[in-house]
Amino acid sequence: MMQEVASQSCTRAQDRKLRVAAHAARVNRMTPRFSMAFQPIVNVATATTYAFEALVRSADGEGADTVLSRVPRRNLHMFDLACRSRAMVEAIRCNLLESPTAARLCVNVNPNAAVERASNLRLTCDEAMELGFPLDRLILELVEGDDIADFEGLMSVLDEYRGDGVLVAMDDFGAGYSGLKLLSRLKPDVVKLDMSLISQIAVDRTSAVIVRTMVQACYELEIMAVAEGVETYDIAMRLRDMGVMYQQGNYFARPAFEGLPRVDCRLPEAMVR
Repeated sequence: MMQEVASQSCTRAQDRKLRVAAHAARVNRMTPRFSMAFQPIVNVATATTYAFEALVRSADGEGADTVLSRVPRRNLHMFDLACRSRAMVEAIRCNLLESPTAARLCVNVNPNAAVERASNLRLTCDEAMELGFPLDRLILELVEGDDIADFEGLMSVLDEYRGDGVLVAMDDFGAGYSGLKLLSRLKPDVVKLDMSLISQIAVDRTSAVIVRTMVQACYELEIMAVAEGVETYDIAMRLRDMGVMYQQGNYFARPAFEGLPRVDCRLPEAMVR
């Protein structure tokens, strides 16, 4: 019986290795050269880096729009998967797994691509296992703003990942009309508050009230709230006072191309409770 189990495990590992190798070959043929930059998500209460978000860049460091303009539409789903693959490889190369704070890696996911054969999240799981990247160090950030075509299929894949410790994040919460509906159905672990609201909380009372309400909802639903686009100390302090301890933006560090940026976590004393 033990030998049979070992044989099955070996077969699964070999199958996984073949799938990963075949995917890598297709990516090399069908996608432009690209790389990754990383930006930290900082816990202002403990002055530590909670995670790094992987952001696609051209091989010369140009922005995501430049890279995407070079990807044929028919290959977008494969490129979605390729970005997650490259993010894990670069994160390992940059010693993210050696971080003393056990920082996570946040990778973007197009939910409508995630259940397609060419971009299935299970392939990301396969590759993570081959690379030795712990699944409980991954955050899958859903970034597509359109309606999700196959919600049940997406949830099936996400639940499989969650069973291995992966966290699921919703991006740009507050930017569209369907956010609350998706929040109730998806039940994410993390919600990233839209930067267009965050940037206005110091000058626009309506934006501040909306952000405060969303933060309260996240608290009651036991969801981690992350503020995106934090550009100034004043914004960081206002968010801290609203209870948003996880923050991301150029105030802490700009994205670093093919490297983990140095984050000055020696935050002003007033920011640490």
